[in-house]
Amino acid sequence: MEKLNDLKIRQALLHRFARQGLDDYEVMQELHVCSSHAIADVVTLRDESHCYEIKGETDKVTRILEQGYHYNKAFRRITLVTTENHLSKALEITPIFWGVMLARITQKGEVLITSVRKDKVNPEFDPEIALYTLWKDELLQLLDNPMPKDKRKNCVDLSKMIAENNKKLEVSRKVAATLGYRHKLKIANGYKYVAYS
Repeated sequence: MEKLNDLKIRQALLHRFARQGLDDYEVMQELHVCSSHAIADVVTLRDESHCYEIKGETDKVTRILEQGYHYNKAFRRITLVTTENHLSKALEITPIFWGVMLARITQKGEVLITSVRKDKVNPEFDPEIALYTLWKDELLQLLDNPMPKDKRKNCVDLSKMIAENNKKLEVSRKVAATLGYRHKLKIANGYKYVAYS
């Protein structure tokens, strides 16, 4: 039997989001976070940014230990989507606040994704690091009253200013809204993500 790989799980996950009513611009793929130290497989952008990391049958599930360090800083909501052969190890090594979903192939040959553990608010979320996901012009737009001198600041300084003046939830929502707007513009200009097996 053919292995249940990242691509098949990703397609099923995207189909699941579409059925839940998420628009194309509310779902991003391959999002670089933490200054590109990690790349989130799929991120939904409805209210907050929610990271979904996929580990197929042939993937090394222990990679989430390294990736997870960065996801924990960048997202308040994180879920691992994996397969039966990794499930036991995944539940053992993922933080308790991570959601865990199981992907499996039904008798009809369809990929079914079910929830095993619901995600909780991540206590390690760092709003300043979450803001690193945004571009400088996007960060400037998040400032209440940007001064001329602010335009000379770098992204790290701008992120720090915004994080200091907003609650964690507010930052998470602002990052999601900004990424959603960016993605909407890309789609309007003909952008289409192409996944490779």
